[in-house]
Amino acid sequence: MKTPLLTFLLAFGCHAALTAQQIKAPDSLRSSTVPVVPAPAKTPSTEEIDKLAEEAQKALFKSVDKSGGGATATPGKTDVTQYTPYATSTPTRLPAQRLEDPALWAKDSVRKIAVMEVSFGGTRETVMIELFPNDAPQTVNNFIDHCDSGVYNGLAFHRAIEGFLVQTGDPLTSDESSRAKWGTGGEEKTIPAEIKRPHRIGAVAMARRSDKVNPERRSNGSQFYVTLGNYGVLEGKYTVFGQVVSGLETLKRISLMPVDANDCPVARIEIKSMKVITQKGPMQVPAIASGEGTRYVKPDAARGMVSRFFHRVW
Repeated sequence: MKTPLLTFLLAFGCHAALTAQQIKAPDSLRSSTVPVVPAPAKTPSTEEIDKLAEEAQKALFKSVDKSGGGATATPGKTDVTQYTPYATSTPTRLPAQRLEDPALWAKDSVRKIAVMEVSFGGTRETVMIELFPNDAPQTVNNFIDHCDSGVYNGLAFHRAIEGFLVQTGDPLTSDESSRAKWGTGGEEKTIPAEIKRPHRIGAVAMARRSDKVNPERRSNGSQFYVTLGNYGVLEGKYTVFGQVVSGLETLKRISLMPVDANDCPVARIEIKSMKVITQKGPMQVPAIASGEGTRYVKPDAARGMVSRFFHRVW
């Protein structure tokens, strides 16, 4: 009699233990290995995404400046849909030509200066270009018209080749989603060739289609480039209409930026504004030198009202 009763009691006790509601253990006794489900991540706003992209771009520029340069393609392309001059072999360097110091221009001299504000590495830098209307009147008039009408504002530098040139002025570069077509725009209007001035370091010239499809060597309607060396391979082939007189070091830094297979800078480098002013007499050198070649004070005519006020006061 005892054995069946004992068996019944043991079975009843196990059943009660299995079916009874369990008491929740205190937090202090819970295992630390139990995974905690995180709260859903907050979707970043458009402003936050733009800020992150800007910070990433600044970091890219800084890293390239520290390393001394980025990867660039080797000149030698012959694609007629592009408007960039390319060297078919190692460019022949010409002896450097001594240019007239803008600080020593005659007091009664009158010159046309294009003042270009470039958004570069999270900051704005100024590049000033002397124009040569006597040597390339149609080209300069077209360029001034574009500046006055704001055609160049918001366009990007779409080609950069270290030690060779940088190029901009393609209307298609206003649209970041059209990168595949950058370098093919501005052909709605062309300008007759006005090939007189030589290519020297800092020379500003109009891009154009190749001789194969453009034997008259007519210039592209808006694209222009700046040479970063003295290259004989370009002589007598493109219309030179200007000369960088301040900010050449900025353009050299642009040529060091990482580029894609089409020599287009990976990070956007944009013209914020381009204005042509009349410079009378010599240009002023800032009291404190920048250490990056000779830079000149931006003329008052190229400043806004507030900037002119503070420039005169301080």
